[in-house]
Amino acid sequence: MTALLEARGLSRSFGHVRALDGADFDVDAGEIVGLIGDNGAGKSTLIKALSGNLDLDDGEIYFEGRRVRMSGPRQAEDLGIEVVYQDLALAPHLNPVQNVFLGREIARKGILGRLGFMDEKEMRRRAAESFADLGATVRSLNSAVGSMSGGQRQGIAIARAMAWANKVLILDEPTAALGVVQTANVLESMKRVRDKGIAVVFISHSMPHVLEVCDRIQVLRLGRRVATYTGAQTTVEELVGAMTGALDKREGAA
Repeated sequence: MTALLEARGLSRSFGHVRALDGADFDVDAGEIVGLIGDNGAGKSTLIKALSGNLDLDDGEIYFEGRRVRMSGPRQAEDLGIEVVYQDLALAPHLNPVQNVFLGREIARKGILGRLGFMDEKEMRRRAAESFADLGATVRSLNSAVGSMSGGQRQGIAIARAMAWANKVLILDEPTAALGVVQTANVLESMKRVRDKGIAVVFISHSMPHVLEVCDRIQVLRLGRRVATYTGAQTTVEELVGAMTGALDKREGAA
């Protein structure tokens, strides 16, 4: 079966540092794939390449079986790929509703829409619905997100990505700033997104969370994919061994 999103032999260097060294990756529609590795393994570099935020030195990216060249984030968005980065990429001076619809504002109907007036009521309704679906705690829809807690900002960024992703959702450490209840909501939301037929890529240092939700788990080490496991058939010890090199299992460990 052709993968929905696939990377083959991706390489990228920053000066003398080789962040990706022939890295492979794949995710199918309707599955959650965990992407794990120690700090410096190349995880963030890989997802930046997959989402059009980074040029490559070498390698190929395929989407729905067709080779694509990710020329920028807009192209990834047009393909239905949404990413929540560790820095969240929110506009701190805008409120939660404006952040959800930034660049995708809904125009009012009729002549007012043609004059540039936005349908703020509809955007507010949809944003509130997205936050409720995620279980995100957003205390005010009118305050600038820069004044909100890390957990609230994290919830806004995740809800925005989930609202717009229709093919692939990539989450880079989405539960890092969240409490127990909010973390559980995010993990359950990931399952709901998967069940809609959307591919989910979950990057996390929490092995229990990875094992809880992931159908497959791919391990990066020193810029390469060194192992792939079936989530239900592996353990924390096995994953850590692959990450550190204690278990030098190459492709096809699943």
